Amino acid sequence: MMDLHLHDAAATDALGALLARTQPAEAIVFLEGDLGAGKSTLARAWLRALGVDGAIRSPTYTLVEHYPLAAGGKALHLDLYRIAGARELEFLALDDAGASLWLVEWPERGAGGLPPPDLAVALAVDGAGRSARLLGVSAVGIAWVRRMTETGVCDALLTSEGRKSSQTTDP
Repeated sequence: MMDLHLHDAAATDALGALLARTQPAEAIVFLEGDLGAGKSTLARAWLRALGVDGAIRSPTYTLVEHYPLAAGGKALHLDLYRIAGARELEFLALDDAGASLWLVEWPERGAGGLPPPDLAVALAVDGAGRSARLLGVSAVGIAWVRRMTETGVCDALLTSEGRKSSQTTDP
């Protein structure tokens, strides 16, 4: 687990770029947090860092946006805020999506109908900035966070609490 402080939009963009640069070949990421916490901003920065050109729209009304990635593969950006439950996911044809990256906002609304995450990113308003907690959920996600910790790529964004928690080892 890593606790980070994003003091401004540029720091959120930097985190998106770091996550893009360090992500495994395939990853499912849950983006959690209240309205205005920065989920779409982080997703947009992440996709931009992966070479997505043109408009990166928030999927608030479309529920899912598909993006071809510069290095090959496809990313899905889902915003499940407007669905009532996992039953509605079947209409999005996600089984045939073949995506190498899933960025899922409001994943709790699709509970039981989504694949399990590798990484959960919890965002919250923190003064004038944002806090971000990165939690590896699967073995792939735990290794991802551990790799980020060991290489120090997020050191500038770590909170003092984050420095303590990132030094602990996962069982």
